[in-house]
Amino acid sequence: MTADASGAVVLYAEFTAQDGKADDVQALLLDLTGRVRAEPGNIVFDPHRRTESPNDFFVYEVYRDDQAFQAHITADYGREFNDVLTELIVGDGSRLTWLSPLA
Repeated sequence: MTADASGAVVLYAEFTAQDGKADDVQALLLDLTGRVRAEPGNIVFDPHRRTESPNDFFVYEVYRDDQAFQAHITADYGREFNDVLTELIVGDGSRLTWLSPLA
């Protein structure tokens, strides 16, 4: 995990739903979205479904700082989300990519 110059933690998560499970993943993700956006340290939590490949999901996330990100990943509802998500997607979990601004 990497914080940018402002201290913000910026990343995106990607995952692919198993065949026939994309709508279940979408419902699960939409439920999580409201909870994450209510976190005091969350700045952005924007989930997307790829138009050309509707089993693929992409979530852009920004947290105020490392402490806010740690609060996010240790929240009980986040663990519950990941436990259920793992049963609905291809692979072991989300693929996370950390981002740093160019300017």
